[in-house]
Amino acid sequence: MGDSSASYIHMVHHLIEECLIFNMSKEECMEALSKHANIKPVITSTVWNELQKENKEFFEAYTKGRDQRANELEQRQTQLINASIKENQKN
Repeated sequence: MGDSSASYIHMVHHLIEECLIFNMSKEECMEALSKHANIKPVITSTVWNELQKENKEFFEAYTKGRDQRANELEQRQTQLINASIKENQKN
């Protein structure tokens, strides 16, 4: 059972890395792996937490980058909405 457990965890680790490439949050990754790979969210969460412990600086930068991109997207959306409102007020 040890070898198969280790290979299963390695596979989950690899799939989490794929989720990171797609800029997913932990929750998004848990949902995606549950839906598409039939991996229980508790397994994904546990492996994610271990990776986070082992790679603290990476995950801090990753989270900061995700937050910055989300803020930038929100600002752009607000600008587009405001521009649209102004355009509609002219007409």
